[in-house]
Amino acid sequence: MINSSSNNAAPPPAARSGRAPQRSLSVAFYLFASALVILLPALVVSLVLLNRNNQAQEQVVRGLTDTTVQAIGQSVEREIAGMITTLRVLSTSELLNDELLKEFNDRSVTALAGSGAYLIALNDEFEQLLNTRVPFGTALERTSDPATAARALERKTPTVSGLFYGQTAERWVFNVLLPIADNDQVSLLALTQDARNMARALQTRQLPTGWQAALVDNANLVIAATPDAGFKTGNVLPMRQQLDQAPEEWRREPFNGQQVVTAEWRSGLSGWRVIAWASSEAVDRPLGDALLWLAAWGVIIVVAAGLLAFLIAQRIGLSVRGLRRDAQRLGRGEHVAAKPYPVAEIAEVSRALADASTARQAADREVRFLMREVAHRSKNQMTVIAAMARQTARGAEDVPSYVQAFERRILGLARSTDLLLTHGRAGVALRELVESQIAPFSPPDSSRVSITGPAVRLNMQAAQILGMAVHELSTNAVKYGAFGEDGGTLAVSWTVVDDRLDFVWRETVPRVLPGSKRVGFGTTVLKSMVGHSLGAEVECLPHPTGMEWRFAIPLHAIDPEQAPAEAAGE
Repeated sequence: MINSSSNNAAPPPAARSGRAPQRSLSVAFYLFASALVILLPALVVSLVLLNRNNQAQEQVVRGLTDTTVQAIGQSVEREIAGMITTLRVLSTSELLNDELLKEFNDRSVTALAGSGAYLIALNDEFEQLLNTRVPFGTALERTSDPATAARALERKTPTVSGLFYGQTAERWVFNVLLPIADNDQVSLLALTQDARNMARALQTRQLPTGWQAALVDNANLVIAATPDAGFKTGNVLPMRQQLDQAPEEWRREPFNGQQVVTAEWRSGLSGWRVIAWASSEAVDRPLGDALLWLAAWGVIIVVAAGLLAFLIAQRIGLSVRGLRRDAQRLGRGEHVAAKPYPVAEIAEVSRALADASTARQAADREVRFLMREVAHRSKNQMTVIAAMARQTARGAEDVPSYVQAFERRILGLARSTDLLLTHGRAGVALRELVESQIAPFSPPDSSRVSITGPAVRLNMQAAQILGMAVHELSTNAVKYGAFGEDGGTLAVSWTVVDDRLDFVWRETVPRVLPGSKRVGFGTTVLKSMVGHSLGAEVECLPHPTGMEWRFAIPLHAIDPEQAPAEAAGE
């Protein structure tokens, strides 16, 4: 049976197709081939160009100029597209939907720091509600460009303005506007930039010698220009003023007493144009001398390129063999250290292998930790659930009430567990934990619930215990406190003082509802588990207007990096 199975084994794909395995070629072959592919056509073209006249040279310059102008225009479009994307992201902010403009302004200032852009919010009368150029609350006037704002509202799509002088900025600027739907206060969001910032796009590509370029809007106003162009922002460019002509055609126009050749690129996104020009004399100057030199040096270049390709192939071959050894060590799970290879891309691969090795070892440790943690947490969860079942049974008067109470406590524990699984070892945000536990019980009027406090993260044990505590307090608030009648309010706050977290639960009610005096599961959670397991000081303070609970919890008991002994066993 064994021999039969071996004889019937499927042959490799190459054997099945009847073809021999493809032979791999060394990197030296490809380098030589690349050099020949690049150099030989270049030499042939150079010989042909020797017999060409100035018109042929103009075609070379034209291709280079058109490509450069197009590259400049694409840089401008990328900048505009990036501003539109930023506006779309900012428009999804909950602070904007909740009309919390002060908080939205502060968050926008942080998000746009260093970008050179500023955010403006406009109402339907085109009045500025905020402008991150100035502190929030500064008196602002109507937008300096209401025409573009009206066009953006009419089109209901992102709209790019032309150049205009901003009253707030006190300089030449342009806007990118985004209509905001379903917002009673803000109708438009706009990102504004100084026009001079666009000069970067003109400097990203090197124009041919003697050429200048300018970025203009639909009214031919100069937004930015190359340093030697002789135009300032806001000037009218006297060239290419007829927008109905094809942009891809070169034209000869009079300018400053001489003939110039102009090239143009138009943006389909903003309608702006990049216009480049040079004197006709510079464009028409023969390039024969350069071509003759190119032909004379052709043979030398081929020989030098072949020698250089051979040397590079040797270095690359050594580097690739080193990468192969590193990859084999990575496959075995061994540590791989980055090596300084002479080729930047190969060195980058070496660093990536080293990072992958570190990540793999860290992942292996994380998996082992999580497996132990899952087993440990499962045991603790079972213990907690058993304790909940016993405590719930003591206070239940019948089976339906027992099932309902026990189910609600299980769901509360599950919400805490969901947050633990979501955030993992980073810890659970206290605010998120409190909001998730209160949400099922809170009244429709959100103004009756106040939650304030700094950002604090909890370890797994503290999140479970405080989650159950907040759940029980919320249950009591429905039965006997702030959520039991109309008019009741709840204020949850916490502060960090020295080495402890002071957590306060304060209920205010029009009248105190009659409650049970027995000690139930809620009291057990609040006083025993929170107090004993977290080492906290627990205090219950009755007031004429309601109930107040205070918890003073040591910070080391909630620190995600220092998980204390589990309370479940206790």
